[in-house]
Amino acid sequence: MATMPHTSPPPYAHLTPDTVLDALDHIGLRTDGRLLALNSFENRVYQVGQDDSAPVVAKFYRPERWSDAEILEEHAFTLELASREIPVVPPLILAEQSSLHTHMGFRFAVYPRRGGRMPEFDRSETLEWMGRFIGRIHAVGALQPYCHRPTLDIASFGEEPRAFLLQGHWLPPDLLPAWSSVIDQALDAVHACFKRAGQVTHLRLHGDCHAGNVLWTDDGPHFVDFDDSRMGPAIQDLWMLLSGDRADMVRQLADVLAGYEDFCEFDTRELYLLEALRTLRLIHYSAWIARRWHDPAFPAAFPWFNTQHYWQDRILELREQIALMQEEPLWPV
Repeated sequence: MATMPHTSPPPYAHLTPDTVLDALDHIGLRTDGRLLALNSFENRVYQVGQDDSAPVVAKFYRPERWSDAEILEEHAFTLELASREIPVVPPLILAEQSSLHTHMGFRFAVYPRRGGRMPEFDRSETLEWMGRFIGRIHAVGALQPYCHRPTLDIASFGEEPRAFLLQGHWLPPDLLPAWSSVIDQALDAVHACFKRAGQVTHLRLHGDCHAGNVLWTDDGPHFVDFDDSRMGPAIQDLWMLLSGDRADMVRQLADVLAGYEDFCEFDTRELYLLEALRTLRLIHYSAWIARRWHDPAFPAAFPWFNTQHYWQDRILELREQIALMQEEPLWPV
């Protein structure tokens, strides 16, 4: 299948192990040569050993994704949360009293290493604890808006990704009419959901609140990655905790909100957005992989992408989402 050519080199072609170690040495950290690549597709993240201290985690940002102002604004949010004793992992303030550093054209931040295990979202007490945690984050997130970071909206998560996929010729020609029709119907349904919800409050969010971004210890959960943080409705940080059939999600939502509303009032009108936001995430996800396809890590990690079977599944997935968006919310609004 034909796709739009990429003429620029892969974004991390020159980020060698020596470059990573030199970058940390450059800001005054005495590394010992131990380097462990951690699981991350959007950025490059490494655990780096030090001579006389505990290992740290270095995140090298994907070029041209965020501006310096957007990165620093996210850092400021996590530092604000940590100052209020909310268990997040903010970047370290190092050289020149900054959290954002540059070396050989790469921007990076350094974090303390934090361990933990995956949370067990099938347990009521875990969901309630997560609800309290997210409620505390949102209570702070509502104090002031982002000035530089974007807002989660239909245009950036639905309409623009649709246009990108069509313009790039990513779809098999025989599936293009079916996909074009179903994605237009899905976006119409998303618009209808947002209209039913009305004017809901937007606040600073974690933005990507799934189990992989939560580490659990005996002291409870902590988030380790605010890279997708942006403005949006509170339900964006809650819906990814829910899974299973409708009855399962109703029970899970009750557990989450039992903790959440200890710190934040939840506007039930946002329940109209639950499946709409899930739909936008699905659309955005396909475009995200396509945009990164010239990065060698992506064909290796997603070999099934851009196949006939992949797009057939996406068509069926969107049809299911259209039906779900037409159902009543999980709770009365």
